Amino acid sequence: MSIEIYYDGACPFCDGYARKLNLQRQVGRVDLIDLRSQDPRVAQVIDSGVDPNRGMVVRFGQRQYHGAEAVHILSVLSEGGGPLARLMRSPRRAMIIYPVLRALRHVALRLLGRRQIR
Repeated sequence: MSIEIYYDGACPFCDGYARKLNLQRQVGRVDLIDLRSQDPRVAQVIDSGVDPNRGMVVRFGQRQYHGAEAVHILSVLSEGGGPLARLMRSPRRAMIIYPVLRALRHVALRLLGRRQIR
């Protein structure tokens, strides 16, 4: 089995979170895909109707997860991941916390002089 994680590589929070997860033992191969890259899979994700500025995307099994749901599934599957991952293991907490994390991403990108994903 494998998992694909689509994240904003220009966001220090997104990049750090995606790289800190320890998923190999649970899911096998892990593909980290920067939503700003030219990887053809990015176009497929965006064509599915996902706004990449509204959250990360996870493809696992036959499903695609977006935003809070994506972070929740990653937290459930990961070993470790720190306190944030433990908090996000609850779907309810993930739905409450994720919009705050997304807002912090927008602020970080602005402070770093980086644009939203196009």
